[in-house]
Amino acid sequence: MSVNKKGLRSQKEKDLLINARKPIGELGMQLLERMNTNHKSVSLWGISHLKIEKNDVILDIGCGGGANVERFNKMTDNKVFGLDYSELAVEKSTKLNQAAIDEGRCEIIQESVSELPFEDNVFDIVTGFETVYFWPDFVNDAKEVRRVLKDDGIMLICNEAVPKENDERQKELIDLLQMELYSEDQFEQYLREAGFSDVICFSKEGPDSLDKELVTGWLYVIARK
Repeated sequence: MSVNKKGLRSQKEKDLLINARKPIGELGMQLLERMNTNHKSVSLWGISHLKIEKNDVILDIGCGGGANVERFNKMTDNKVFGLDYSELAVEKSTKLNQAAIDEGRCEIIQESVSELPFEDNVFDIVTGFETVYFWPDFVNDAKEVRRVLKDDGIMLICNEAVPKENDERQKELIDLLQMELYSEDQFEQYLREAGFSDVICFSKEGPDSLDKELVTGWLYVIARK
């Protein structure tokens, strides 16, 4: 998506981008399609830092278009769950993963991260790709993630936007989407406050991208219960 020096190029582009928070309607479906394509590289990079076993039970929060759920279905023989609070995202993820759902190896659920519909100590791995920007209360929501993780379970966060000082385009996007960007230090502080240990954060410059108002760097966080 091209931009000018003043920021986002047009109202049409803003109308599309605002669906990153909660996709709805035709523009929401367009954005979900784009997410499945454009987030592939950063998602694979984040997943490469996980050691996934065949018997792992995995939950992907903010599953969006369902591409990462599909990847996890191919990496584990156990059940993979996808969760999103967008009805449209659940519809898209379900369609993409229908074969695994029919086999009983996958389930897509519409719900909020703030009230995960699972018992304690269920998952080996919980992931969030490009989604924690929109969590209502990051510390409390991270506590909820920790609750559903098994002892020694792993939480992976993977983003392609990191905070940059004096970046007007980023500020415009933050205001548009009412999103929060967290630094490595903030992630470590908040996740330890939520009760996690062994928090590892790593960021690097992102690759060249058409979405330069979105991609400001790649970051992954791994936190252990």
